[in-house]
Amino acid sequence: MTGPEPAKQPRRAAVAFILVTIALDMLALGMVIPVLPKLVEGFLGGDTGRASEIFGLFGTAWALMQFVFSPVLGALSDRYGRRPVVLLSNLGLGLDYIVMALAPNLLWLFAGRVVSGISAASVSTSFAYIADVTPADQRAARFGLMVAAFGVGFIFGPALGGLLGAIDPRAPFWVAAALSLLNALYGLLVLPESLPKERRAAFHWRNGNPVGSLILLRSHPELLGLAAVNFLGNLAHVVLPSTTVLYATWRYGWDNRLMGLTLAAVGGCAVVVQLGMIGPIVRRIGERRALLVGLVAGAVGFAIYGFAETGAAFWAGIPVMALWGLAGAAVQGLMTARVSASEQGRLQGANASVTGIANLIGPAIFTLTFAYAIGAGRDWQLPGAPFLLAALMLAGAALLAWRLTRSAADGVEKYSGA
Repeated sequence: MTGPEPAKQPRRAAVAFILVTIALDMLALGMVIPVLPKLVEGFLGGDTGRASEIFGLFGTAWALMQFVFSPVLGALSDRYGRRPVVLLSNLGLGLDYIVMALAPNLLWLFAGRVVSGISAASVSTSFAYIADVTPADQRAARFGLMVAAFGVGFIFGPALGGLLGAIDPRAPFWVAAALSLLNALYGLLVLPESLPKERRAAFHWRNGNPVGSLILLRSHPELLGLAAVNFLGNLAHVVLPSTTVLYATWRYGWDNRLMGLTLAAVGGCAVVVQLGMIGPIVRRIGERRALLVGLVAGAVGFAIYGFAETGAAFWAGIPVMALWGLAGAAVQGLMTARVSASEQGRLQGANASVTGIANLIGPAIFTLTFAYAIGAGRDWQLPGAPFLLAALMLAGAALLAWRLTRSAADGVEKYSGA
């Protein structure tokens, strides 16, 4: 089912507003990535193995909040509009970073991650916002711009966080808090509502709970297979935030500054792909083939990370990994074309639930794999094991996507909503 055209409104301005909001949000989030694992490690007296296990628990708690609250916020945005959900999220993140900056122990830091998971659950609402103001045939490219906005935040965020963290590990949290609160003020002044009242749906708790939100995927047969592909992709992605800092520190001896610059390079390559390549590639080869190319590139990139014996070899995988961004934009475009305008919030809430499940189990899978792979007293060590596991997940996702869309009837024409 393809929804009606978005209401006639200044679409470009609306898209610009939400992209700036996402970029500022991700800038704040990116700033804490290089220092948070080290802060956990510091509370544990420098025990990297134990820090990996505890950091995995932090990631699981964050993902649990995403899983529980994303569908609630998605359904609420279908009822009350996207704008209030986005603004309240930014405010919550700002207050959360203040809590984390003041955290005197791991318990307070853990509480901060819980609040962060709740507040960051509105990312799905941002995707629904873009779907509101974008025709179905242009959504893959627009979703690419959204991922590019994420990338812009991660270019400057980790680099700035690494530099600030070298001075004081708490400083990135204070700056992130200021950016999030300024972001909320910016949105309050300039962010327009994207969902007209006549296109809003009644709120029902069966649509706003994590299990109920997944019913939408089952009600549209084409969505279910794509949701499985999306799940495997999201599960593989968890290895990056949960393991990369600890892995690079242990294997290559990188400090906060070098880690931040590396993450900035990751974001930079991602932006090049999202801004300059997704639109032309999707127009040329279609969303189906773009999805397959992206998944294969991601699998190869993870394999490079896992086998890299030096930091330079790790860096060689960054541009390959950036092509994985094709898959995320393509699968979003394919899925949003199958639901109506009044279901976009529910769809993104369901997608967020799928992501939440992946984020819920992923940190434990990858951090425990890493802790086992570097364990002392063993005849062998394979520190790249988490990345090799992620590569296998994406290879499986690529095979599933190929089988789902291999015939013309089940491929580009059907999924594009034609």
